[in-house]
Amino acid sequence: MSRPLLAVDAPSLYFRAFHGIPEKAAQTEAGEPVNAIRGFLDMLAQLIRTRRPDRLVCALDADWRPAWRVKLVPSYKQHRVAHGDVEEVPASLEKQVPVLLDVLAAIGIPAFGVPGYEADDVLGTLAVGQPAPVEVVSGDRDLFQLVDDARRTRLLYCGRGVAKLEDADEALVTAKYGVPARWYADFAAMRGDPSDGLPGVAGVGEKTAARLIERYGGVEEILAALDDPDAGFAPGVRTKLDVSRDYLARALPVCKVAVDVPLPEFDPVLPGAPRDPDALLALAERWNLAGSARRLVDALAM
Repeated sequence: MSRPLLAVDAPSLYFRAFHGIPEKAAQTEAGEPVNAIRGFLDMLAQLIRTRRPDRLVCALDADWRPAWRVKLVPSYKQHRVAHGDVEEVPASLEKQVPVLLDVLAAIGIPAFGVPGYEADDVLGTLAVGQPAPVEVVSGDRDLFQLVDDARRTRLLYCGRGVAKLEDADEALVTAKYGVPARWYADFAAMRGDPSDGLPGVAGVGEKTAARLIERYGGVEEILAALDDPDAGFAPGVRTKLDVSRDYLARALPVCKVAVDVPLPEFDPVLPGAPRDPDALLALAERWNLAGSARRLVDALAM
């Protein structure tokens, strides 16, 4: 089997690193926090050592709350807005992200977002457009929808950290949620997701959503079946779905990851050594990153 492309959800990992490592445990001599950077680089090194990819791309949120999604569901991520369209991000994390991107550039690992799209959409486009196998790395469960055994696309779900990855194939998704991966977005639209500001269908939880999908198919098939008096819906469930028709029609495209994002030119081939060792050395010295940078460089050379 050929070696995989690692398609990494960079915001998911650096947020996890920031919250998982105390700021006081990772600082420069001047007291500047670098916990997110160190944690991210160490996670990347571990992934390279254990998954042995030959290609690697980091996806970014060029637009964390795209206007086209907000137009469909105005509550989408509304609770995470600091002001205007700016995401509420800890100031000490926000300052670390540009440094992290400089480190990745010095190593030669492409990291990019695309205006109008989230990192999830970049990952979705990589998953369907790059040669297989593709392993998507994220703690975002919405990306279970990208799992595709036939295409050899897996999700390395790091909800409990990179050291405890769930290597998700179709069987794992079905066992975990009761629906096949191709219907996960439909399942999420019905169930709702408070972390994304998606209310879901009132009174329809995970188990009911899974049963509906098992019997009828996705949201479009379920809505079509509502017009059939012999479709066999329980009266209460039919009523709940009927009053939520408009919401479901709008929520489904919000929950679906875009797979047709116009990606910039990039070289995914994993370098065997840093592309700009002098720049990496300068960054490591300035930001007290020597240990993490060395571990990542060692992993590249394996």
